[in-house]
Order: sequence, then structure tokens, then C-alpha cells
Amino acid sequence: MAIITLTTDFGEKDHFAGAIKGAIYTELPEVRIVDISHSVSPFNIPEAAYIIQNAYSCFPEGTIHIIGIDSEINQENKHIAIKLDGHYFVCANNGIMSMICSEIAPEQIVEINIHEKIETSFPVLDVFVKVACHIARGGALGIIGKPITTIKPIKNVVPYVNDEKTQIIGSIIYVDNYGNVITNIKKAFFEGVQKGRAFEVSARSHKFKKIHSKYSDIINFDIPEENRNDEGRGLVVFNSSQYLEIAIYKGNTGDVGGASSLMGLKLRDTVTINFAK
Repeated sequence: MAIITLTTDFGEKDHFAGAIKGAIYTELPEVRIVDISHSVSPFNIPEAAYIIQNAYSCFPEGTIHIIGIDSEINQENKHIAIKLDGHYFVCANNGIMSMICSEIAPEQIVEINIHEKIETSFPVLDVFVKVACHIARGGALGIIGKPITTIKPIKNVVPYVNDEKTQIIGSIIYVDNYGNVITNIKKAFFEGVQKGRAFEVSARSHKFKKIHSKYSDIINFDIPEENRNDEGRGLVVFNSSQYLEIAIYKGNTGDVGGASSLMGLKLRDTVTINFAK
């Protein structure tokens, strides 16, 4: 049984997500539909790329992933279908796949060309659903599109490293539900530049000289629990997706606050790592 996932910025209030599911079930009543997220910030390509990159591989090979972000077609924003890592992705060619494609080479890419047969003002519903159902039935990508070899890149996927290898300049690409901020600096990239040297992570006026392996590493368990004051402390970790993350221990966006609010950090802000010479 085919699986189709949905990642969009449609939210839950409007009819869009429900209409897409209905259209899929109309074509394929036995298909399984999984919502990855409908809460991507509107038109936020790096945020959607981070979410899909870290979710898709948990699904079995052959899964089809519809990504409905900035999908209105125009001469600079075409539609594509990609086979990569045993999965299929249907989305706009707006850079949203370049984060995954920077690490894994696509097996096949086509620019979807069935639009002349479909009149639409809602391409995720009318085009992406048709393509996904075609693939779910075992249809070839070449039938719904023409082969292409490259996709549009996304800005700031790869952090900058200076010529002396003494500095990494990254940026915040995602703010999670707890207010933690995730950068585009991955652990392997960091270690390749660090080479064992001491370092300092800087974000606005906040500086850190240690990267933890888990959030609770900041706790001194030798101190009695009633005497600790750990909640609300800032820290840096490599998160479960191996991205550098600045967090507040047990922070949240409600009463305690998260790194985004307490440290004044937001999407696209610069995060710098300086290494000892």
C-alpha cells in the first residue's frame, strides 16, 4: 500500500489540507496519507527543507512526499518530481530540495509538464496530487515530466568558512516548538573545520565555549535537586538531526521562554564559531 506524506504551510484552519487528502482518496482509496506538518511558516523554504530532510528517511522506501510551499507556478518557479534515496518528492523548484540534494545525489529529476492538461489556481491540489497518485500506481516519472539535471539552490545551505579555517559563519534556519534555534552547521562540518581546537560559539551577545551531547549535560547531579537552578539556562547542543542548536534548558515559548525570545534570536540571524589559531 502506497504512502503519501504532506508538508505544507496551509495551517489547520482553512480547507486546503483537507481538500488535498480528499482528492488523493478519490483517486486512491487504499492509500495511506501522513501529515508531516501543515505549520511551516508561510513561504519559508529553509524551514520546510529542514523539516522534510529530517522526516522523510523515517518512512519506507517508495514513499511519496508532497511539499506544498510556494508552489504557484511561474516562469521562475517550475514544478519538479525527484526520485532520491528511494523516495519520491513532488514540489516546486524553489530550492526546497537543495538541502537534501547537497548530501544525497538524486537518482532522477523531471520538470513536470502536465499543466497544459490541467487548469488550476491550486497546483498542490490539481497538479501535485495527480503526480503523486501517478507515482503511487507505479507510473514512471518520464511520463509526467521532462528530465533535468539540476535544481534551484537555496541560499545559506552551507555555512561560510574563512580561508584561514579559523571561523565558521552560519545562520539560523529553524525555530522549533520549544523556541530552540537550529543553525545550518552540522556536526560533521564543524568537526572537519575544528580539528580538535578550542572554540567559541557566538550569537548576538551570547557566547558558548562548549557543545553538549544532550540537554541535561548542563545539570550538576552532585548538587541536591532542590538547590539547582538549571531551568532557563542557555546551552548549545548538536541535536538529534546533528545540527548545531542553541537552546534554553526546559525552555518553551510560553512561561519560561525559549532561546528565540530570551536571546533575541530569529530566522536568518548569524551564528559565528571562532577557533583558536
